[in-house]
Parts: sequence; C-alpha cells; structure tokens
Amino acid sequence: MQIRRRGFLAGMATLPMLQSAGVAQAGEGVALSAAETLLQIAPPDYPRTQVWAYNGAVPGTPLRYRQGGTLNVRLVNRLEQGTTVHWHGLRLPNAMDGVPGMTQPLVAPGAAFEYRFRLGDAGTYWYHPHANSLEQVSRGLAGVLVVDEADPPDVDGDATLVLDDWRMTQEAVIDPSFDNRHDMSHAGRLGNYITVNGLPELTGSLQRGTRHRLRLVNTATARVFRLRFDGLRAWVVALDGMPLVAPQESVEIVIAPAQRVDLLVDVTAEAGGEALIASVEREAAYAMAIYDVAGPGGAFRDGPRPLPPNDMPAIDLTAARRVPLVMEGGAMRGLPGGASWEGTRMDMRQLAELGQFWAFNGVAGMPTEPMIQAALGESIRVPISNRTAFHHAMHLHGTHFREVLAEGGLGPWRDTLLIDPGTTREVAFVAENPGDWMFHCHMPAHQMSGMMNWIRVT
Repeated sequence: MQIRRRGFLAGMATLPMLQSAGVAQAGEGVALSAAETLLQIAPPDYPRTQVWAYNGAVPGTPLRYRQGGTLNVRLVNRLEQGTTVHWHGLRLPNAMDGVPGMTQPLVAPGAAFEYRFRLGDAGTYWYHPHANSLEQVSRGLAGVLVVDEADPPDVDGDATLVLDDWRMTQEAVIDPSFDNRHDMSHAGRLGNYITVNGLPELTGSLQRGTRHRLRLVNTATARVFRLRFDGLRAWVVALDGMPLVAPQESVEIVIAPAQRVDLLVDVTAEAGGEALIASVEREAAYAMAIYDVAGPGGAFRDGPRPLPPNDMPAIDLTAARRVPLVMEGGAMRGLPGGASWEGTRMDMRQLAELGQFWAFNGVAGMPTEPMIQAALGESIRVPISNRTAFHHAMHLHGTHFREVLAEGGLGPWRDTLLIDPGTTREVAFVAENPGDWMFHCHMPAHQMSGMMNWIRVT
C-alpha cells in the first residue's frame, strides 16, 4: 500500500513523528494552569491558533511518576468557564476523579483545586477535563500521565505519541460549532487536521537494531485510528495502561478515542531507509511518523518479555451478576419508541429539540439512579448491545474491566472498549472501588447528547 502525505485544509503538511516528552516529577507538587494561548498547531504558512492548554502547551505538561508515588497537582483555572481534571484510567479515590456534580464541584474561573492520591498502577494514562468536555478537549486540554514500573523494560528509548485531530477553518481557527447536531447524532466531532504531539511536522532518526517503547494515546474526541508499521517490528505490551500476559506481535493496531497502546518496536529498516507509522483511512495510508534510519546497528534482540503486572482483582464469572446495557438512537436507527429524559417519556422530536439523540436502556442523559448498584467486592457482568449505526468507545471510571470472550475466557484489562454497530460485547469487572463512577461513551458529542450513566459501589 502506497503511503501518502496528508492534506490540511487548502495546503499540505507532513504529519509529525513522535517526540520524547519532558517530565514533571512529583516532588512537592505540580501546577497545571488551564488557559487560552496561541500556538502554531497548523503548518508554518498558517497563522497561530488560539487553543486552550495546560501550562501553555498542547499536549499539556507531561506528568511522570514512579509506581507507588503520590500525584500532587494543583489545577488553576484561568478559563472563562468552569473546569476539572479527570485522571483517565486510574484506580483512584472517588473524590479525585474530577466529575463535576458527582465527585467534586466545578472549579470556577480564577479558582484552584488540589488533586492528591497514590499511584498504585504502572502504565500509560492521560488527563483531561470532565466539564464541557467536547469543547474543552477539542480546544486542546489534554495531557499524558506516565507511571513507571519499578522494573521497566530494557529499551533504547521511551517516548509518547499523542494522536489528535482538530476541526479548523481555512484561517486555522478552531471551529466553534460544538453544538452541531449532525455530530451529535452521527459519528461525533471529526476533525479535518491530524496532529501528533500537537505538532504539524517533525522528523528524526533512529538506529537500526535498536528497541524503543512507544506509548500511543488517542486524545481525539471521535476519530478511531488504524495504524500500520513499516520498517518497525512491533509488539503490543499493554492496553489502557495494563500489561498483557504475553506481548502480541502486530502489524496493525486500532486505537479508539481515550484508549492507550504501549508498544515495543525494533527498528528493522535498512540503514539509509525509513521506518514509519501510518494511519490507514479508506484503504489509503498516510504517514504519521517518519524516521530516517542510520546504521549499521547491532544484532536484534529476542522477543520482549511481558511487563510486570499490576495487582488486579480476580473476577468471579460464575457468581457475577449480569446487568445488560442496550445502546440505541442516533441517525439512521433513531429512537422510534422514544426515551425517558429527566423522568419524562418523550418522542424523538422532543428529544432532538433538547439535543438528545441516544439512550442507554431507554434513558437519555444522566439518570438520577445508577445503572448498577454493587456491593464492594462484587463481580458484575455487563453485556453491551450496540443497536445504533455507529461505533461507541465505552469508558468506565475508577476501575478496569475485561471482555468476556465467546469461548468463556477473559480478554485483557481495559478501561475503554470500542463497540461496533450491530454487535454485543460483554465486559466484567470487580466493584473494588467505593463511590459513584461514570460509565459513558467517550465520544463527547455522544455523551452530551444522551450516552451517559453511572454505577455506585458501596
């Protein structure tokens, strides 16, 4: 398959390759300032773009800690609207989860909030607002959190690749139509320009025969990336921060919004050639990361060993209570029977007037009662049936789950699962973390227009 360069608006730009991020260590604490700023997101022949950023950077300040350390972050809100920080994928105290109205109040303009908790799980995570998420994330508020293992793998480099897309005008201005009802009722807010690590162009070089850890993070609000590798031999070693039992060699990966994939890659391209990562869209491939390969390089290593596992609970499938979740609505399928919204049954027209196009178990929007009320330590199974015409990235806060496979086994630990249209996927988890936790589609246009619920663990 021929790999091409991607167009931006009326121009062309090379998509950036991975860059090694700086590190903000725990120490006495880190300040995160959420504020407007001007950055060169588009190629240099376009003007700078006004974005919302943490500490003036997109992605925001990279946070890095040792497993068992304590995160100590002070959010300072310099926006003109309320915000919070959600620490996506972390098993953390409920009061630190960053959901306004559920775990904490909104952090008002000019105010601050202290997040402090122990980091028990190693892995790749990220942080973003959970207030007006569609606008705030689309304008640039997102950052990566890495928790290093006590015994990390032997690699020649460790870098993060943050995948994102932006919807911009010809003047490189972020499109302000965040209440676009087509987005809400269809595939979500898809951008017209893709970046990696917030940059439009980045090149570099790697040594043949070296091994690198690549941490891929999808911070886009709706785009599902399908990635292929050339000149790189890749193994998936962790999903959503949690190590696999055994590394899986892969020539292609799919990464949905909010998901993370940790790879170990060996540089196999010949000296003088190129190694690259490409995004495949409608059978066309576009370069996303391009490396000039130097030589001669050393001998290739054996296949990688698994990463050290995190301490995860045992799921009791035989005793697990089953709570089904049915997703309905959206364009082409709709809600022919209507749905309940704030306790009132409404037809499709009434719901659309309120900007509600989707329903979980016949309820649009956040219900007053939890979908699941579980006892601490209880195992729960949730078959998720997608009766819509679109895929949805389902995310559970505060814990990880495993997919129940067709043969009865369990898949890898995840916190976000892509559910394709017309399919049913069953997940199981242990209600190990007390509190109220959101369970929603992580495509914010879908979340804000009906696809959210919650669970309570007591």
